[in-house]
Amino acid sequence: MANRILEFSQCPVRLRVRRHQLVIDRSGQDLISEPLADVAVIVAAHPEVTYSQAVLTEIVAQGGIFVVCDKNRLPAGMLLPLDWHSTQTTFFHRQIALAAPRRKQLWKQVVQSKIAMQAMLLVEQTGCDHELTPLISKVRSGDTGNVEAWAARKYWSALFGDDFRRDCGTDHVNAFLNYGYAILRAAAARAICAAGLHPTIGLHHHNKYNPWGLADDLMEPYRPIVDRVVWKISDGGKQLLNLDPGVKQRVISAILSHVKIGEELRALFDALSISAVSFREAMQTKTSSLVFPEEFCDDTERIGVVGV
Repeated sequence: MANRILEFSQCPVRLRVRRHQLVIDRSGQDLISEPLADVAVIVAAHPEVTYSQAVLTEIVAQGGIFVVCDKNRLPAGMLLPLDWHSTQTTFFHRQIALAAPRRKQLWKQVVQSKIAMQAMLLVEQTGCDHELTPLISKVRSGDTGNVEAWAARKYWSALFGDDFRRDCGTDHVNAFLNYGYAILRAAAARAICAAGLHPTIGLHHHNKYNPWGLADDLMEPYRPIVDRVVWKISDGGKQLLNLDPGVKQRVISAILSHVKIGEELRALFDALSISAVSFREAMQTKTSSLVFPEEFCDDTERIGVVGV
């Protein structure tokens, strides 16, 4: 799958398509051309990014995601392909028919993987896991004991200090996290569609107002990858920074990092695809398990984002 992210936040641009290329027209400057087959996510953050129906159609035809931002230049919505797999209708029906006990078993695996990645990040940044690792074995089917919440309380305090509260606020750390999670959500939704699944039909996230339930489920073990780069940018929450284009590109760079998954080192986009396919297989047989990242790779500062 393509692993390129284009982020437009610094100046007005006009987007056009020509021969399966995205043509980026910056007034008074040379044109830039990017093959759409190489583009995974496009983020339109500047209020004067203009594009046509033909642009949007070609982006999704090539399997890309188009993210639009609000007046604060934070992701507000996304367009993604829903006709990208030849047998997707069959898988949609299997998602809907998945029995509650199996859903709960799979959610248990999601929570365990998420806590394991959180513990790994704490060991890396603070020298110990702050008692998260023992919680992994306490997760039951459906996480009926709400171990995920126990772990979260320990995790956020250890990572950003006792006064930190994880919410959708606009303080600098939460703003960075929210921005990174929004891009991660788009990437997860893209991988889900490519696997022939529907991103709305989730395991645990099933609020009637949330159209991205499965994306929110499968991205959970990947969240610490965003947390990791935000911790580095903010020096553990001590450094106050604005969410300017440079910082945004560093946050998005986490989405282009590598992780260890299934004993292999894979780009995060590829890892998300592996996780989505593992969910598809797990729907069909009770012996299949979900596959999620096992380790970080120290390449979150790689250049892989085009900012215009």
